[in-house]
Parts: sequence; C-alpha cells; structure tokens
Amino acid sequence: MPEILTPRLQYGATAARPGWHQLPQAVRGLVERRLGGAVRAEESAGGGFTSGYAAVVRGARRSLFVKAVEVRSNAVVADCYRREAVINEALPPAVPAPPIRWTDECEGWLVLAFDAVEGGRMPAAPWRTDELNAALAAYAVTAEALAVPSGGLEHVGLRPVGDGGDFDTWRTLASGRTAAPGPASSLFGWVPSGTLDALAELESGWRQAVDGTAVLHHDLRQDNVLLDAHGSAWICDWNWACLGASWFDLVLLLASAYADGHDATALFRAHPTARGVDDGRLDAALAALSGFFLASGDHPPADWSPYIRQHQTWCGEVTLRWLAERRGWQL
Repeated sequence: MPEILTPRLQYGATAARPGWHQLPQAVRGLVERRLGGAVRAEESAGGGFTSGYAAVVRGARRSLFVKAVEVRSNAVVADCYRREAVINEALPPAVPAPPIRWTDECEGWLVLAFDAVEGGRMPAAPWRTDELNAALAAYAVTAEALAVPSGGLEHVGLRPVGDGGDFDTWRTLASGRTAAPGPASSLFGWVPSGTLDALAELESGWRQAVDGTAVLHHDLRQDNVLLDAHGSAWICDWNWACLGASWFDLVLLLASAYADGHDATALFRAHPTARGVDDGRLDAALAALSGFFLASGDHPPADWSPYIRQHQTWCGEVTLRWLAERRGWQL
C-alpha cells in the first residue's frame, strides 16, 4: 500500500446538511403531498461537499431520496441540482443510476426526488475487492449505455471534457510563469524538480488522450457510488456529465483503489472501457488530474465546504503517486 501523506477524509461525514425538521414547513408539506401523507425522514446524508438537504424520505407506499436547497442563498448548488435533474432524466434506462421522479419549487426552494436505493450505502474505505468489482461492473454497463449520447442527452448540450478550461498546472510551473505553491498548504513542495518537465510533457497531451464522444459522469468518486442491499452498485450525482473517452471516468475511481493497495493499473487494463488505451494516454490523464487537484487544493479554504481542499489535495497526491509508480519516479 503506498504511503499517502494527506489524511484521507471520512467521506460519509464531509457535508453539513439541515435535518428534515429544519426545512420550511412548506417544503415538508410539498414532499408529504407528493408521497401521499405522513412521512418518516431518515438522517441527512453525510457525504458530499454541498450544504443542501439530502436524505431518504419514506412514505406509506414508497421511499424517495430527496434533495432540497434554498435557491437565493445557494445559487451555485441550485444550478447544479437543476442540471443534475435534466441529465438524470435523459439517461438511458440501462444506466444504473437512481431515476429522478419529480422536480418542484416551493417558496424559494428547489426540491428534487429520486428513487431511493434500498439498503443504499457508500462502499467501505478502504475499498473491499467485492465492492470495488461491483462499482467497476456498474461503470462497464454505464459506459456501454453511454458510448453514444442518446437524443435526450444530445438535447442537454453536453460539452467536451475540459471545454471550460485547461489542465495546465505542470506546464505553467515548468515554464516559470508562476512560482510553485508552498509545501505547507499543498504537496507541491515534495515534487522533485527533475520530474517537472516530464509532468509538463505528459500533461500537454491530455486533451488528445481523453478525446471522445461518449458521455462521462466526470465525478466518479467512491462517495458517488451506492451499494444496494444485494451488493449491486449505483452511480449517483450526474451534474458534471460531459463528453470524452469512456475510460477517463475510471482514473479517479481507480486512484482511490490504488491508495488502498489495489493494483489500479491491472484493474484499468482489465476494464472494457480501457481496451486499446496505451500507457501514454493513461499517464497523460494522471498528469493532468494530479496537477489540477494539487493546484485546486492549494486555493484558500472554501466557505461552501470545509473539506473540499483536503479532498482535492488527497486526490492530487494519489494520482501523482500512481503516475510516479508507473513511471519509476522516486517521490
């Protein structure tokens, strides 16, 4: 198991969310009407990096996973929820994602309701082999269903991965255009200078490496996977979907497996989405992601999430260490 310096978050306890009785009466009444009467709300979900309400709510005949956010005070989260609703509704039925049942607005609150995953829980950390295999199997089904965007997803107007900006951290540092951030706030300080040019060269090829027209989840983290009572995996939180090569989604998921001592490269090679993907393309993706996450983790603390910078730094370190092992670098 690799030595990871950044403490790993407890991903079931990264969000500070309101409880059911902290929601406005009008919002609770809306959910109750939708469920046909009195409801029992479970404890709010502890995972994620937003402050919106998120919990399973059980009615007499069915259960729903309800998300709710006050639009005016949480405009960014509300926009993410709206996009998630549109994308989720357009997903093909074969995708193992809890389907959305309705979206509504009430007194300035946006409310979404999805089918609840019965017995739903996050995978264990560290990854158990059977649970990791379930997640990889679920993504194989997902990738096959999304190899070509459906008409509904084309209508959403998904953009290519990276369309809003570049992954250029290592190239920027190698060119001397900016000083490396300090080691007190990130892990840049221990990146050997001798690897910087190699990192920049690999990073320069990331767009070509991950180019594609498949629909990506684009945030396939361990805490966006739910296991049901039968051990099957479901992929949640589709608000960042974009277009690219299907295998790109695997990289971040398998980075967490690498941190837990699994042979991430072998698992990548064995996955259907990685057929024909050469070492250079995987390494380009790892270089791009490591620089992006380390640079993001070096930003000032975010008032909307006390844990996001630690998460980003951990992801940056793990992807960089995986790349270094593959390349034979000493970090």
